Amino acid sequence: MATPTRFAVGSRHTVSALTLLPSSARACFVFAHGAGAGMAHAFMESFADGLAAVRIATFRYQFPYMDQGSRRPDPPALCHATVRAAVDEATRISHGLPLIAGGRSFGGRMTSQAQSSAPLPGVRGLAFLGFPLHPAKKPADARAAHLADVSVPMLFLQGDHDELADLALLRAVIDRLGERATLHLIPDADHSFHVPARSGRKDSQVLEDLVRDFQRWTGILIGS
Repeated sequence: MATPTRFAVGSRHTVSALTLLPSSARACFVFAHGAGAGMAHAFMESFADGLAAVRIATFRYQFPYMDQGSRRPDPPALCHATVRAAVDEATRISHGLPLIAGGRSFGGRMTSQAQSSAPLPGVRGLAFLGFPLHPAKKPADARAAHLADVSVPMLFLQGDHDELADLALLRAVIDRLGERATLHLIPDADHSFHVPARSGRKDSQVLEDLVRDFQRWTGILIGS
């Protein structure tokens, strides 16, 4: 069971978090939510449970707007401050475990923006579950420009039918990032990692693939 807690973001905000820390954990994922659903969303919970089963702890947390019940995301500066505070709190709670930071969609992008402006202390790499390269039906890659300033390894877990990431544009971004970036495509999956029945697969199988890909990349990253 995940343990609930709260932590401060500067002097004006306190937000909720959930820690899932297996006794034999070998790394911890500082896991931010997407723009429209918080840390308790079924996907977030299922992915955290899957990582726990392969000995990867998670620190899920809320951005202030989500904690306050708002649908409007906070300004980027506050999101970046929240990411930094979450990394600090995860460092304290995880007792020296190697840290990976990132998250679902918006949360992953806010994490990479924070990292690009100043390295997040102790973070070995970034992991994105559905990087939102552009709005739906508006292909562009400007949202990825800041990734050039990220020096740590990055994992992109992406559905190949993601309407927020034109595949040709995403591949070009990955190519520009070179050895820092690893792309794992999930066949037939959309931005929510849902697959249609005609694919012959189930969403639960997609989740297993995501966990396995994350586990393998983490093992290489931390050398275990």
